[in-house]
Amino acid sequence: MMYGLTPFTRNAFSLFNALDELDKDFFSGSMQVNAFRTDIADKGDKYVMESELPGFEKEDIKIDISGDYITISAEHKADKTTGDENSKYIRRERSYGSFKRSFGISDVNAEEISAEYKNGILSIDLPKKKPQEPFSKSLEIK
Repeated sequence: MMYGLTPFTRNAFSLFNALDELDKDFFSGSMQVNAFRTDIADKGDKYVMESELPGFEKEDIKIDISGDYITISAEHKADKTTGDENSKYIRRERSYGSFKRSFGISDVNAEEISAEYKNGILSIDLPKKKPQEPFSKSLEIK
């Protein structure tokens, strides 16, 4: 069973904070999403993680493995200038920013992880660790 491949977060949910942030986002006109949607499937000998990252270039996405965690981060890098006299924008709603998520991979063979990015979907193959035989030994009494 896969217990370790769950989103890792340290933020506790607070209804008051959520309402305050919603209020700020609504009136500032800049709704921002700090995460991206991810599906994880158990394929028997491996897990397959698929993350939606539309609009990103492969170079904008970074995957780090540290200890028992894999962290996926992506950042849009764009010119922030608005009001340029050559600009035809009346309103800009597409935001540029960074996104980051971490997942536990304690039951994954980290050395064999592979990733591919195609059509806005980041697909990561996470091979499962082979089950280890329980250690047993007979001791000779001296």
